[in-house]
Amino acid sequence: MMRKPTIILVHGFWGGAAHWSKVIVELAKKGYTSIKAVELPLTSLAEDAERTRKMIAQQAGPVLLVGHSYGGAVITEAGDQTNVIGLVYIAAFAPDAGESPGGITQEHPPVAAANLAPDSDGYLWIKPELFRESFCQDLTSDEGLVMAVTQKAPLASTFGDAITAPAWKNKPSWYQISSEDRMIAPENQQRMSARLGARKVITLNSSHASLASQPVQVTDLIDEAAHALGYV
Repeated sequence: MMRKPTIILVHGFWGGAAHWSKVIVELAKKGYTSIKAVELPLTSLAEDAERTRKMIAQQAGPVLLVGHSYGGAVITEAGDQTNVIGLVYIAAFAPDAGESPGGITQEHPPVAAANLAPDSDGYLWIKPELFRESFCQDLTSDEGLVMAVTQKAPLASTFGDAITAPAWKNKPSWYQISSEDRMIAPENQQRMSARLGARKVITLNSSHASLASQPVQVTDLIDEAAHALGYV
C-alpha cells in the first residue's frame, strides 16, 4: 500500500477555500493527513494557476487535484506538474485548449445568469439576496446567508481567460455532475465530462454547491480516484 496522496482542493468563483470545509472533514475521517486548500486571488486564470502551481510544488509526494466550478479551469491549466497524479472535477469547468469558462457558459447559459451584477471596479457578484437560489438552493437558509455575505467575487475579465494546454489530456480524471446546477448548466457539465474520457462520471441531484450539500458523496469520488491510482 502506497502513502496517501496530498489532496489539493481548488475553489471556484464566489467562494474561497472554506467552501471545502465539509469535504475536508470527510477526507480526514478517511485517513487523509495531507489536505491543502488553495486560496485563489480570482484575478486572472494565469495568476490563479500560478498560485496553484506553487502549492503543488511545495508537496514532496504525489498530488491529487480537485477543482470546483472555475477551480476546474485552474486545475486544467495548472495540473501538468510531474507530481500531479490525477484530476477530480466537481461541477466544474474542464475547458479544452483555447476555450474559456465564459465561452463555454455562452453555449448553455445557466439559470442564474441574470442574477450576476458587476461593480464599478470590474468584479462580478451574485446579488446577495439571490445567492442561495442561484448557487446553493439545497443548503439551509443560514448556510446560504453566510455564503452570500462571504462570497469572493472574481474580476469579470477572468471569465474570458482561455486554457493553453489542458492537463486532462495527459492526466486521468474523474467528474461529478450536479443535475440541479444553476451556475454551470448541466448540459455543459455533461459535454465536458464526456470528452474528458473520465475514468468515472457521477451525477448528484444537487445544486452547484455539491461540495457543501453532498460532501460525503463528493469525498467518496475523491477517495475512489486515489484508490484507482493505487495511492491508498
